[in-house]
Amino acid sequence: MASFAIGVLKESAPNIQIERYTVPGFKDLPVAAKKLIEEYNCEIVLAFGFAGKAEIDLQCAHEANMGLIQAELMTNTHILKVFVYSDEAKNEKGLHDIAKDRSIKHTLNAIALMQDKEMLTPFAGKGKRQGFPDEGPIAR
Repeated sequence: MASFAIGVLKESAPNIQIERYTVPGFKDLPVAAKKLIEEYNCEIVLAFGFAGKAEIDLQCAHEANMGLIQAELMTNTHILKVFVYSDEAKNEKGLHDIAKDRSIKHTLNAIALMQDKEMLTPFAGKGKRQGFPDEGPIAR
């Protein structure tokens, strides 16, 4: 998933410096994200993870998410959580498509957040989705 993000960054924001940090598992993401912010001076972090179908996989993903939220609060820095769950699609191609779409869209969101805190405002309430087609706004 990171390769999709790196491609978007190189194309859409070629001046952004990329700092990659690969960990062995989901639950290692929070400390890696915190280190990227505090030791490598990253302005924003994209945390990628893939969870299997087993209950323990979902639990680990949840724990990682909670740790990432805590790291965000401790560092006052956005950490975009780009998680894909194996039960989101019926086959490998579907998972690939979800992972690619979600990675690309979260990366574009990260670029927007780095440019201006109001950059995403026009999209609020529009039912935008990462990994799936947009839902659209609620009809009035």
